[in-house]
Amino acid sequence: MRIMGLDYGSKTVGVAISDDLLLTAQPVETITRDSESKLRRTLARIEELIQEYQVSLIVVGLPLNMDDSVGERAQRAIEFKDKLAKRTGLEIIMQDERLSTIEAKDTLTEMGVKGRDLKKYVDKIAAAYILQDYLNGRLEDNGHR
Repeated sequence: MRIMGLDYGSKTVGVAISDDLLLTAQPVETITRDSESKLRRTLARIEELIQEYQVSLIVVGLPLNMDDSVGERAQRAIEFKDKLAKRTGLEIIMQDERLSTIEAKDTLTEMGVKGRDLKKYVDKIAAAYILQDYLNGRLEDNGHR
């Protein structure tokens, strides 16, 4: 059993996968599309990755506003989650992802990644942060620190 983490954006979806022990998240890829409404190929690619990695649970980032309110971006992420759940039949959990993209950009910048390369990696790194936060929360809930 593995868990998939997704960072949903208007033209990209960053993908990360947990290890078999559900301890760590690894960035896998960034799925791109021409516009937000063109989801068919994106959903098909996610389904391929679910099969390839034997995913049993999906965690989707929820970009809440800093005041905890649900803005337009968060509403779109929820709608994406609903489409994904209908298509895959898997349980999908929404994970607070505030500042995950900023953290990912900061990490990549510290590593010397710039320009186009930054854009190429940031979404899948953000997905790994979202998934890692979820995995860390699971461990804490189970009494492991």
